[in-house]
Parts: sequence; structure tokens; C-alpha cells
Amino acid sequence: MLQFLSSAAFSKWIPTSNRTKRTSGGDGWDKFSHRYTKKEFGKWELILPPKHDNSPAVDHNSKLKVVVHTKEGQRLYRISPWAKYVTREEKAVIYDWVHWDPPQPYIHIHPRPRKPTSLRIYESHVGIGSPEGKIASYNNFTTNVLPRIKDLGYNCIQLMAIMEHAYYASFGYQITSFFAASSRYGTPDELKQLIDVAHSMGIMVLLDVVHSHASKNTEDGLNRFDGSDSCFFHSPPRGVHSLWDSCLFNYSSWEVLRFLLSNLRWWMEEYHFDGFRFDGVTSMLYHHHGIGTGFTGDYSEYFGLQVDEDSLVYLMLANHILHTLYPDCITVAEDVSGMPALCRKVEEGGLGFDYRLAMAVPDKWIQILKELKDEDWNIGNIVHTLTNRRYGEKCIAYAESHDQALVGDKSLAFWLMDKEMYTNMSSLIPMTAIIDRGMQLHKMIRLITHGLGGEGYLNFMGNEFGHPEWLDFPREGNNQSYHYARRQFNLVDMDHLRYCQLYAFDRDMNRTEDKYGWLAAPPAFVSARHEEDKVIVFDRSNVLFIFNFHPSKSFQDYRVAVEAPGKYKIKLDSDAAQYGGHGRLDHNTEFFTQPEPFNGRSNSIQVYIPCRTAIVLANEEIDYCY
Repeated sequence: MLQFLSSAAFSKWIPTSNRTKRTSGGDGWDKFSHRYTKKEFGKWELILPPKHDNSPAVDHNSKLKVVVHTKEGQRLYRISPWAKYVTREEKAVIYDWVHWDPPQPYIHIHPRPRKPTSLRIYESHVGIGSPEGKIASYNNFTTNVLPRIKDLGYNCIQLMAIMEHAYYASFGYQITSFFAASSRYGTPDELKQLIDVAHSMGIMVLLDVVHSHASKNTEDGLNRFDGSDSCFFHSPPRGVHSLWDSCLFNYSSWEVLRFLLSNLRWWMEEYHFDGFRFDGVTSMLYHHHGIGTGFTGDYSEYFGLQVDEDSLVYLMLANHILHTLYPDCITVAEDVSGMPALCRKVEEGGLGFDYRLAMAVPDKWIQILKELKDEDWNIGNIVHTLTNRRYGEKCIAYAESHDQALVGDKSLAFWLMDKEMYTNMSSLIPMTAIIDRGMQLHKMIRLITHGLGGEGYLNFMGNEFGHPEWLDFPREGNNQSYHYARRQFNLVDMDHLRYCQLYAFDRDMNRTEDKYGWLAAPPAFVSARHEEDKVIVFDRSNVLFIFNFHPSKSFQDYRVAVEAPGKYKIKLDSDAAQYGGHGRLDHNTEFFTQPEPFNGRSNSIQVYIPCRTAIVLANEEIDYCY
């Protein structure tokens, strides 16, 4: 059933094997064999009775088309907006709608995991999940990538580029078929199995959902579906995003709301996703879409005629429905503007998201590495950036995501070590000064972001082990090469390369958080941000974090503040030899608090902190159940 307002007429184009009439041209199609009936409120309906043997009227894997007869007399050939499987032949330009109704569909076995109190997200793209220069599959991800994610200690996966998109290099953000899982990686059932296996490991799976805009494609997209420029979208210019060259939904239309809301429920119920990361929320919230606009935090920027109330209400409605139907559902907003109450409940007047992405954090790290010498790092500014978030609204912190890995930018590891990653990452030779600096800062940046930056943490696949180079999909500009559209997990499996040391640190960082639960705790208390020493100290969830960013100075008997009295021991040490450090700390050392108030805390301890080292200490006399 088609649910949109249109004065066009519709018929369905079905292969000969599924009906009695043939076209006179002998191509096996009859464009007028199955006509839709017009109903009330812009709906069109077509009911196909089963065959004589009670088998479905349309066979599994049959190709279909919708023929649209416009009031201007045009005849348009379209893919159904609700098509759940579309494919295209090799070297073909346009996708085909394929009826997916296997005789033995995949049945989910494992229940959804419960919503974790500490959310650790592994941002992933199925197609690049292999060292080979090709489009990797759902099955490859299930077999080879899921076990790595589990081992690393992440409890949630954010899957990108799942909704079907005709242009692979769009990274999945130019959607053509909203209900179809991308066929370039495999079948719908193989995606269902991927999610089911993740659930068996206790890992939630979020879909990177794109409801902020849509591809301009017509024959295999939503654009001009009924011949008009305003079927699903606003008419130009309001219906066009000038930077993305894409179509913008008309959220005031009930039919559009039904389409988008049913799309969310489809992914939850058909595939058993556990929630969504909503892309492009800033673009949705404002008529200016954030283009050429800066946000200072002044309330006048969030409450005025520049706010698109239609899309704001849609987001409230989407979150209300999702959290009502699926109490353990997780929704994350990609918003750079800092919209107040974005992550408060709808009942409180908020938009209902569980988390927002702390998008200023990765920008800050890139800025520091590009513009400043190590001795010029502004420690206070780093702390401000990591703690500058709205109280009572949860944030997902990250040092880098897919955005920083894309061509035109570089990953943190590549900013730190650049071309030396090609020649000097062997652990069989002494570290050069550049590799030494890069290894230590890579770990420290990720740990301080993890501990101080939010109530959840995100990592883009491969960056945990310092994946070299950048990310670039096959396109005309690179001769359709897949060389940079892959993740070289094989580097981790080579014991003589230092990538496995960074991998081990990321794994143990997550496992330490899993034990002590700082992400689920209230914001940290920062007791020291010393500019000259380049030292940052904070405690969170009764866990003490100490960072010495100084490139050359180590400190003996350095006094740091702590609240809970007792005996402390090192639980994570970035300088440990197994992480590519210099092994300067004795992990058997016991640190006893002294009842000397210091830097706003009731107690203090004295520690040795080597240069470019981060340590995490826990109180041996506290039960850390949370």
C-alpha cells in the first residue's frame, strides 16, 4: 500500500512468470497488468491473491517496478519507497527492486541485550571491514570483525551505510531506498544473522539512520516519485540542501511522518536493531541547516524563527515512539549546535535522545596536533573542551570518528606519526622519536577522552590500533581504487609490529572501565590542570586519573588530590611495556592516602609520573559494583 498524497495513478509491473499477460514486445513485462486502486487520504492499494497452488503471487527474487501515470500524462518507472531489497547488475547504473520473500527466512535466536549503563561504541562500516581491496560482506563482518569487537570490550556497534545508497563513496549518507539493507554486502538474512550473533555476544547494534535528507536520484530513489517536486520533500529552494546537493523532507506532511516513523519501526522489528544514531540532526533543527552559522551557546540561537519546528516535532515524536515501544532502545543525536534539552525526555519538554555526540572534542585534538608544539599545549583549554557539556544531558565522547579518517584529513595516528608508520612500526628495532611520541600520545589522548569527555565512548573501526593512512572510497578521482577503502586488521595480528600494542591498550582501557564504571558515574572532579607541568588530575567513580603530557619532564613524589581515603594501586598504565611504553612504573606499588586536604579534595597521595604517561588508580578498599 502506498501512503502519500498524489494525483498520479499507479500500476505494478511484474514478470511474466507471476501473471498471465505478456507485453507485445516479448520482454516478459506488462506495464498495466496490475492496477492500484485509489483510496482515501492519498493512499493507493493493490492486493495480489495467491496462485492456484496457494503459493505467493510474486515469487522470491522476482524483479518489480511501479509504473506511475502522472496527471501531465507522463509514465514513470519507479522502485517502491517501501522496497526491502534492491540490487543492481555489475556495471549497471540503476538499481532493481527485487521481491525478498525466502521460503525459509532467517529467524532471530538471541534476545536483545539490556541497555548498558556504560556505553562503549564501535563505529563500523561493513564494506571496509577487511584488509582486502574489495567490498567486504555481512558474513565477513560476522565471522572476522565481531570477535575483535567483543575482545576489545565494546558493548555496542554503530553500523554505517546499511540503508541502501546508490553511490558507495557517499559513505551511506545519500539514501535511495530507506527500507532496504544494502545489497552490496549480501542479503537481508545475512544482516539479520550479523545482528543476532552480536546479540549472542552481549553487543547492542545501532543503525546510522539518515532521516535528515535523501538522494536526488529519481529512478531508484524517492525524488520526484510521482513526477512532482514535492511528494516526500519540500519544493525548491526549501527542499534542497545546498551543500549536500540532496532533498529535504517535508516533516509537516502526515504521510512523510508515517513513512519515516514506520521506517524506524521496520529496522527495529525486522532486523532487531537496538536503536539509532540520527545523522544530520543540526541540519534538521534549523532552517539555515547550520550552513555559515556559528553557535556560541546563547539561547537566542536555539529559540527563534530559525528553528524548524516541523522537524523538531518529528524528532520528539520519533523518540517518544521508540522509547515507548522499546524501553531499552538507544538514540544518539549528531548535533554540533548544542541545542538545549536535546537529551532530555519528551515529557520534560526535551527532544528525547539518550545521548548526543561530543563533536567539539575530535576537532580540538586535530587542531592541537596541527597547530601547536607539545610544549605549547593549553592544558586548561583541553580540560574545558572535554568537560564543556550541558549538565544532565549525556554525551558520547570520542577522539576521532569516521569524519577524521576521511580523505582530506588524517587519523590521529597519522597526524602523530605520518610516513614513519610505513617504516618504523617494528618492535624489533628501537622506537624513533616520532614513533615514541606518537605511540604515547595516541594512548593518552584516547584515555583522557574516555575518562573525562562524556557518559559514553566511541571509536571508529581500526583507529583503536592506530590504523595508518586515511579512508577513501572508489571514485573517479582515485581511478575507482579500493586501496584506502579497507581496514588492515592483519597489522594487529603481526606480533612484531607495534599496532598490537595500541590494540592491547584500547582493549584494557575498555575492560578497566567495565570494571570500575566511570562512564556511568557523574562528571569528574578535576583537581589539577597545571600549565607548566602539563599535568591533569581528576577523579571519577572513585577512580583516580593522572596525566603527564610534558614531553620531557617526569615528576617524583608529585602530590595529587583524591577524595576517598585508603590504599590505591595502578590499574592501567600507558607506559607499560606491553602497550609500547617504557615500563617505568612498578605496578606492585601501594599508594596510601594522607589526610591532607589538597586542591579541593579531602585527601592526597604522592606518586611518580613519568613524562608522556597516563595512569589510572583504584582504591583497593572500595567495592566498585555499579
